[in-house]
Amino acid sequence: MRLFAAVLPPEEVADELAAAVAELKKLPGADGLRWTGRPGWHFTLAFYGEVEEELVPDLSARLARVAHRSGPFPLALRGGGQFGHGRALWTGARGDLEALRLLADRAEAAARKAGVPMGEHRRYKAHLTVARSRDAVDVRPYVEALAGFTGRTWTVGELMLVRSHLPRSGVPGEHPRYETVDRWPLGQVPGGAG
Repeated sequence: MRLFAAVLPPEEVADELAAAVAELKKLPGADGLRWTGRPGWHFTLAFYGEVEEELVPDLSARLARVAHRSGPFPLALRGGGQFGHGRALWTGARGDLEALRLLADRAEAAARKAGVPMGEHRRYKAHLTVARSRDAVDVRPYVEALAGFTGRTWTVGELMLVRSHLPRSGVPGEHPRYETVDRWPLGQVPGGAG
């Protein structure tokens, strides 16, 4: 199954981002981008790719320990940027970015210890993807429009293991579906009240 560890913004933060994205969609050329939409809004901490079913219980147990060792921390959506010459448009974050990076590093280490092949380690860059393109696109107007965007601060209180189901229908514009496999509160004893 195709898995990743993530932090999800709460509903009221997603509402703020939805309003900002609605404005972006009014800009020229917006119909040439594939907008991710609310179900796809998350901060990926570690992308695991295809994980063999027998590795999932150990991965889950290790992620539970990661969550236990990681306390809640403040985070907010802020600004914007791009990867790959406009292949991905994203909003960034402000708040305790060091805590977010540490959580990402621990989520990656948990997978390695569980036997999930992770490839080369890259320094974590906090971002939430709002649009993608198959081709290089000039997304500077969108990045500039996001420059002034700052969402409300929330307390990140849980780590999630998410499964993505890639589109199979071949229908243009179809998005992946996301399913929460497990979730753990930060700073609490696994299976306990902390």
